[in-house]
Amino acid sequence: MVKERLISLDVFRGLTILLMTIVNNPGDWGHVFPPLLHAEWNGCTPTDLVFPFFIFIMGVAVPLAMPDKKYDNTTFGKILVRSLRMLCLGIFFNFFAKIQLFGLEGIPLLIGRLIITIAVGYALMGNFSSKLKNIFAFSILLIYLFLAYSGIEAYQNVRLPGVLQRIAIVYFVVSLLYLKTSQRTQIITGVILLLGYWAIMTLIPVPGIGEANLEKGTNLASWVDSVLLKGHMYRETITWDPEGILSTIPSIVNGIIGLLIGQILQLKISKKEIALKMAVVGIALIIVGFIWNIVFPINKSIWTSSYVIFTTGLGTTCLSILYYVIDIAEYKKGFKLFLIWGVNPMIVFFASQIIPQALVMIQFENPHKTGEQINLLNYLYKFGIAPFFNNPMMASFAGALVYVGIWTFILWIFYKNKLIFKV
Repeated sequence: MVKERLISLDVFRGLTILLMTIVNNPGDWGHVFPPLLHAEWNGCTPTDLVFPFFIFIMGVAVPLAMPDKKYDNTTFGKILVRSLRMLCLGIFFNFFAKIQLFGLEGIPLLIGRLIITIAVGYALMGNFSSKLKNIFAFSILLIYLFLAYSGIEAYQNVRLPGVLQRIAIVYFVVSLLYLKTSQRTQIITGVILLLGYWAIMTLIPVPGIGEANLEKGTNLASWVDSVLLKGHMYRETITWDPEGILSTIPSIVNGIIGLLIGQILQLKISKKEIALKMAVVGIALIIVGFIWNIVFPINKSIWTSSYVIFTTGLGTTCLSILYYVIDIAEYKKGFKLFLIWGVNPMIVFFASQIIPQALVMIQFENPHKTGEQINLLNYLYKFGIAPFFNNPMMASFAGALVYVGIWTFILWIFYKNKLIFKV
């Protein structure tokens, strides 16, 4: 079978990565429209859809990328090395601001960090032989672990979990499930993981705290993170990580449901029937998610089972609509922007995490206020964007849109030259 590029899926991926770029790069974190922030605890904002949509889309893409469903040592090796490369890219984001080089500071240190970034990025996204990919991925991972647990002060609190790390784990599990099991087994696995996580979180007492609960900082997932990830979490001031260990379990089901939708897309039936099946499944999942929310609240931070069902329901429904409009009705006008973003998500994911950190490192005296230091990122926003707006939230939103505009131009150049960066 020949691999087919599903335009609607690329567009959906582009919409998601573009939204991620907007929510991750406001001009001013102190002034952000509520929909562009994560829910404080329970609940779900548009921002809370970005991450689960990524995992869902990845799951959908698995059967489309491996239509022959052939499993052998070579295929396993490719899945493993791709997972490791994603894992290592994700961890590097957390290391970038920690890198120390021979006592360097300021611009010299920034240059050194950027050189290392280019080297790591090339090693993890370059097109090498399978053997070299394996060597680079395993070597870089071992270096990370050594630095994190070596006792070296600069790295003793570096964060290890993260978005790309979770995606890597889910990709590995979902790919093997697809190649080694039937759809029935995949469904049963998903149900067991969601029900099991619900039971674990609501029935098992939390050591040192008391009865099971779903509150911030005192739930079982938080306790597991505080024990196994001590010193290597999102923030030193909290005792849990939003991409922690226990909450990764239900996130696998986002990928499994995506995997099942991807297999619906391969059915030998009409495209209209496929779109209808996806829409029905999506709406059903949304309803189940709302019902489950009554006893197991929708919550991204601990990635509740209701959150999985609700977000995959929305993802399936969105994809069914895009599939009908783009791949059935063949209405593609107005989607080019999202297509350009959708075919090259990895370079955006990688570089957009590094660029803001690099700009913050460039510090100089504020020319508008004697004796005050300012970094380049804040300077560009405060004096290049904010003065044009009376509403600070609109100014902050405009800052994000300017960043999106810059990336759109870069991605357009890549698209025109058929440059696609993959792990």
